[in-house]
Amino acid sequence: MPEGHTIHRLAARHAELFAGDKVLATSPQGRFADGAARMSGTVLDGTEAYGKHLLHHHAGELTLHVHLGLYGKVTDGDGEPPEPVGQIRLRLTSDRHWLDLRGPTACELLTPPEVAALRARLGPDPLRADADPDRAYARISRSATPLAALLLDQAVVAGTGLIFVTEALFRAGLSPRLPGRELTRAGWQLLWSDLVELMTLAVATGRIDTVRAAHLPEAMGRPARVDRHGGEVYVYRRPGQPCHVCRTPVSRGTITARNLYWCPTCQS
Repeated sequence: MPEGHTIHRLAARHAELFAGDKVLATSPQGRFADGAARMSGTVLDGTEAYGKHLLHHHAGELTLHVHLGLYGKVTDGDGEPPEPVGQIRLRLTSDRHWLDLRGPTACELLTPPEVAALRARLGPDPLRADADPDRAYARISRSATPLAALLLDQAVVAGTGLIFVTEALFRAGLSPRLPGRELTRAGWQLLWSDLVELMTLAVATGRIDTVRAAHLPEAMGRPARVDRHGGEVYVYRRPGQPCHVCRTPVSRGTITARNLYWCPTCQS
């Protein structure tokens, strides 16, 4: 599933393509035909991302809400769109650009109260200027749930996925199984600041890099990481490989039915 930086990049891209333009909307697949008909001919006022949720705000208080989930994909281009191929849930076109959405978990129109309800059920997003990290810490500090599980809960922190969570915990020297209530406020402030830094860099570059300069391939004389997710990381998807800092083999376990990675020495 795309992590929050990808959705923020999409929001910026879609604003660049369509903001201020009248868009035509269709649903070649047919599953969003009614919603597309309501959107078609409206002006896209702007876009935003909140965690893993993408919002297109149209004139007339119409908001398109998209959650890509595991299989959603967005493609776009200039000029005339190609002939529809496959299951295109939504196609947007203007005089200059086109956009196709396939396979999302959610593709729906929301009213302003429904948009407010969506925001209310999400935790603070490290990539948003309006984020309140104290709201997340209020939940973390009174919970016995493992810290990694709390950070993966979108109601606690919005936009963080397994890569950002495992890597930020490594960089902070915190065990992913640490009960949330044992995290100090100072520890949370450092962890939050690091999430902001890592996720902001990922928005700029389009990939997740979490390794500090001293541990980059060129600094350590090691091969660059080869992985479909790209980016240099400390522990994510590196089970059994030596930690870049202490050389202890990276451990793997599960939490909330998801793989978990950590260094048993650096994060003891």
